Amino acid sequence: MNLDFEKLAIEIEAATRKSFQEIVANHAAENIYAFALYSDEGAMTVCPATNTMDFLVTRPQDDLTYYTFEPAEWCYEGSRPGDGFSAISHQLYEAIEAIEEDQEDEYDDDNDEEFEEFQQTLYQTCFEVLLKLKQENFFKNLVRKDIFLMFSVTDYEFDRNKLKEMIILLNDNPYQQEYLDWMKTWRK
Repeated sequence: MNLDFEKLAIEIEAATRKSFQEIVANHAAENIYAFALYSDEGAMTVCPATNTMDFLVTRPQDDLTYYTFEPAEWCYEGSRPGDGFSAISHQLYEAIEAIEEDQEDEYDDDNDEEFEEFQQTLYQTCFEVLLKLKQENFFKNLVRKDIFLMFSVTDYEFDRNKLKEMIILLNDNPYQQEYLDWMKTWRK
């Protein structure tokens, strides 16, 4: 693997801190209740997402649980210039390009394994950053309450047991049980 994931974790943590602090500074009055990091199936991006109760009440009430927990539907999602996430995503893109160039030179199963290892290491790194910040009470100290935390991947389905474990570790608040109950309604 051609990316230093320990260094990347430090960069993701710094970008997460900066992003969330800016959201709180600009939108605290909107009743922030959720924060997520998310990536894509191709492992080329890491972005933040934040939602507020003020925004949530504007969503269709017949599918409120979905809008409560789906970062792609939240009001403040995506990276912004200078927040650090664009540079992180650029590094990821270059690393993926290098893996793909290796695959063009000689296709074999090792390259698929290399990509999958890269992808899973990125996802685990993002989760670990969120867990570290949660354990430090970073989010709680800024908004003065527990909020819903998660790591998500667009167009990708996590193993349900792994997702459940992640939700439990990141959320020791009422959102945990609400999310786990919602998971029970998903098609198998």
